[in-house]
Amino acid sequence: MKITRTFDLLERYASFPDKDDALCHKQAGQWKKYSSRKYTELTRNLSYGLHGLGLRKGDMVITVSSNRPEWNFADLAMAMLGIIHVPVFPSLTTSDYEYIIRNCRAKAVFVSDAKLLKLVRPAAIAADSSMHIFTFDMIEGSRHWLSLAQAGSRSSEETRNTVHSIGRSIQPGDCAVLIYTSGTTGKPKGVMLSHRNLVGNYLAAAEVFGLKPEDKFMSILPLCHVGGRMGNYQTQYSNTSIYYVENMGAIAANMQEIKPDGFDAVPRILEKFYNVIISRGKQLTGIKKKLFFSAVRLGDNYKPFGENGWFYELKLALADKLVFSRWRAALGNRVRLVGCGGASLPPKLERIFWAAGIRIINMYGLTETSPIITINRQHKGGLKLGSVGSVIEGVHVKIAGDGEILCKGHNVMLGYYNDPDLTASAFDEEGWFRTGDIGHISGDRFLMVTDRKKEIFKLSCGKFIAPQLIENVFKESPMIDQIMIVGEHEKFVSALISPDLRYFEKLEAQKAPEARIKGLLVESKELVAAIASEVDKYNKAVCPHERILRFRLVSDEWSPATGELSPTLKLKRQVIMYKYHSLLEEVYRK
Repeated sequence: MKITRTFDLLERYASFPDKDDALCHKQAGQWKKYSSRKYTELTRNLSYGLHGLGLRKGDMVITVSSNRPEWNFADLAMAMLGIIHVPVFPSLTTSDYEYIIRNCRAKAVFVSDAKLLKLVRPAAIAADSSMHIFTFDMIEGSRHWLSLAQAGSRSSEETRNTVHSIGRSIQPGDCAVLIYTSGTTGKPKGVMLSHRNLVGNYLAAAEVFGLKPEDKFMSILPLCHVGGRMGNYQTQYSNTSIYYVENMGAIAANMQEIKPDGFDAVPRILEKFYNVIISRGKQLTGIKKKLFFSAVRLGDNYKPFGENGWFYELKLALADKLVFSRWRAALGNRVRLVGCGGASLPPKLERIFWAAGIRIINMYGLTETSPIITINRQHKGGLKLGSVGSVIEGVHVKIAGDGEILCKGHNVMLGYYNDPDLTASAFDEEGWFRTGDIGHISGDRFLMVTDRKKEIFKLSCGKFIAPQLIENVFKESPMIDQIMIVGEHEKFVSALISPDLRYFEKLEAQKAPEARIKGLLVESKELVAAIASEVDKYNKAVCPHERILRFRLVSDEWSPATGELSPTLKLKRQVIMYKYHSLLEEVYRK
């Protein structure tokens, strides 16, 4: 059958034998599995229940949830009724939720757990006291989502026929979701995406990934993020089992339990994996340590499809047997594919993971482009490591005179919700969408992204600085957890560095009690000297005007919870600048 709407996935499931682990998540220490037939049954019943509640085409319904099967039931139940799904990050504040509820005039909200209910319920009541609130967990005093599905299962034949008729009337160009971009500054914008936007993207991704029904895919990226949603859809299209990770801290343990064939990630997750692996390598001794870092150096020079010649491939095969096979074992021993996007991926990490037999499928796009604009393929001629690949079918890219990446195609959003002026400003006079990113085309096909247009700055000498490129170089160091490059209108580049304190714990534990590590380690002479040595080392890999001449260490571990990172783990530069303004004044004090 031809897929044109998101909920057509359910009809596609019917063309396959029943799959007992279509959607899975951890509950009370055990993996709870929903079969494809149960998924379809619960979703249809929930759609009947939503219709019985009085919700109609064009209404908005919010979900605030961690990744779990119930999110899918709600998502496609809404889609087949023409209800617009508004998925929201579970890391926001009550005031943020109230703003979104008021802005989109939501009629109902689904919340995953008691902790989130405490944040969302006051926002819902403040915005609209009559708003329907349902929970995915069974919580005393709240309405459980299953009660709505059960009510739907008892609906009349007339109601069912009405719902089916509504489903048939849904057009590919109809709005399916409203996604509020997390952003790194200001209030979020509501991005309207159609069924055509989403379906075109996940069909393109499914073709590139080539997942099989016998595969298992571990879902890490939030489903409320457009990248997580796209990966979720394309995995279902391929009839591949989806296992939702418990939380970010359980990734390694869940991988050992699930043994996935693939997973999705942002670069920060891969950086964490790499840093842990390198830290373990440094703990080795003798010949094992030499072999380990020999393999790392070999991987740093990796080229795909045997381009380095037979002798390199022979050495790589030996490195794989002795070292890289252990890396894969740490990830469950079956991982062969990782979908990666959302931020700039350091080229070194990409090369090393490919050398280790783990294919990083790097892609590029925005919420406004559903998200994929370009993606690397797995075949010769379709892959260029260090790039974000080439355009998907039906999408076009050109580079503006100032270097900005422009895009046209079926992937481009319908517009920003209730903001025609902002929508108009997002397109040039010829209808090309302005991505806000700077880049260039390499080899007539492959897109190279430099940085966000608004984040590139100029030194007082007139030289331009693209901070992401420099940050990626220095984040190759296992000693550096996070780094932010600064220096706009100044004579030289400086940096704020959040060191990877875990890397130094073994050293520091010999000198100070555990309680002192986070507070005092950043002031220790040993740490400052070690980071200074790393800065000197990686300065050699950048141009002279890009070199870090001064830096300051911070003891905070940056995260979405503490405010320095967005929910997709991007730096919130203005927040960091404000938080550490005294340190930055010290750096450039005349």
